[in-house]
Amino acid sequence: MTKPHYWDDATRLLAERDPVLAKLIATFPGIHLSRRGDPFTTLARAIVGQQISVKAAQSIWDRIVNACGNAGAPPILDPARVMRKRIATLRGLGLSERKAEYIRDLAKHFMSARLDPSTWPSLEDEALIEALVDVKGIGRWTAEMFLMFHEMRADVLPVDDLGLQRAVAMHYFDGERPTLAQLRAFGEQWRPYRSVATWYLWRSLDPIPVEY
Repeated sequence: MTKPHYWDDATRLLAERDPVLAKLIATFPGIHLSRRGDPFTTLARAIVGQQISVKAAQSIWDRIVNACGNAGAPPILDPARVMRKRIATLRGLGLSERKAEYIRDLAKHFMSARLDPSTWPSLEDEALIEALVDVKGIGRWTAEMFLMFHEMRADVLPVDDLGLQRAVAMHYFDGERPTLAQLRAFGEQWRPYRSVATWYLWRSLDPIPVEY
């Protein structure tokens, strides 16, 4: 898995600025953010997994891949095939009616080029988040996870993430959870590598990286 080009510079700078992060970086050597999957498949999987167990999400996902994609490694969904499926068919794969509509809406965005990955490198983070949340079923948190884990954006601070809130409370606020405004202000010290700071703070709660 390829390391983001900025990772070594980020860990060096963060370790110099922040003793907590210096300790975490030393504790978890040799691991880093990594990308998996193509944009459409990654976003579709994020929608499928919302508010259900990992086991249930995997079962539904396997059926969707069989119906709308390939069974390779990693599996890739075809937005054109998703668009051709009726809502009732998608529901038969295990999706709720709402999630079936969300997946279809995502496919529509890709097929119409309202979401065009070729344009994303030129977009600022907030512009890309705005484009993503235009899709039904994608909120800001999901968009931020996508920017971090798929687009490898270096400076995302997902203040709504409960894990980040917990870690900052534990390490910096004597266990008291900061307000969103406090967290946003506190994270300024980690610019331009707030994604990396967040990732190491997550490691303090769960050493095994989660993939999105």
